[in-house]
Amino acid sequence: MRRDSIFYKLFQQSPSLLFELLTDPPANRSSYRFDSVAIKEPKFEIDGVFLPPESEGKGAVYFCEVQFQKDEMLYERVFAESWLYFYRNRDRFSDLQIVIIYPSPNLEQSDIYPFRNQLNGDQTHRIYLDQLGDIRQLPVWVALMVLTTLDDDKASEEAKYLLARSQQQSQRESRVIIELLTTIMVYKFEGKSQREVEQMLGITLKETRVYREIKQEGREEGREEGREEEACYLILRQLTRRVGELPQELRQTVESLSLEQLENLGEDLLDFNTMSDLNDWLQVIDV
Repeated sequence: MRRDSIFYKLFQQSPSLLFELLTDPPANRSSYRFDSVAIKEPKFEIDGVFLPPESEGKGAVYFCEVQFQKDEMLYERVFAESWLYFYRNRDRFSDLQIVIIYPSPNLEQSDIYPFRNQLNGDQTHRIYLDQLGDIRQLPVWVALMVLTTLDDDKASEEAKYLLARSQQQSQRESRVIIELLTTIMVYKFEGKSQREVEQMLGITLKETRVYREIKQEGREEGREEGREEEACYLILRQLTRRVGELPQELRQTVESLSLEQLENLGEDLLDFNTMSDLNDWLQVIDV
């Protein structure tokens, strides 16, 4: 399930959502802008950055990391990226805050001793979604975040509840909530058919923007896979003509190449005369 992209879609729709998780949010939280930034030399990509309004002078910049897999070097990376960006843009900000969202504490980095000061201070906030309480008692935007962590049976039940609850919002907010909730459920139950997900939620997916986007995404992935299959078939035929019938293991190695690698192989194989030429080529690209 692509949780990172789901969370960042939530933040794009409602940047103030991040501050719902904090006990001491900034007074101008509704004016913050969600963005992603890049830092050169060394190159860092920070996906979740909440920028204060420039019209109000210097403000605190908030960095957000959504972590659903164990990463034993997470804090090394997060603190390095955040402080480097703050250093490069010191004239724009008065402070920095770091928010790390986990589904539960057991996914936190094991060795946190070197970061005891940062983690125990007031600049780093660790949010554990399974400790936020009953999903039905949470603000609807926070509830959508918690929905991503639930077991399938529980998720289906709570998704229908949140759909009904969305009707209490304004028309615009209700539409956005339905789109995001549908996104979560389609990715969460990607093994189910369209009809099964529709029956689960009691809505028609083809009427929602997210289903159209996912369907288009599937078409594009299908076209990409089709090009790879076609290229692989042609390359294998050419290799057979150049160096003879390939052993099964070597054939499987060629079939595992990316489209770009297959295209490069298609050019280079014109110089092959023996099977060892192919083996040498594969060793060079470290397959």
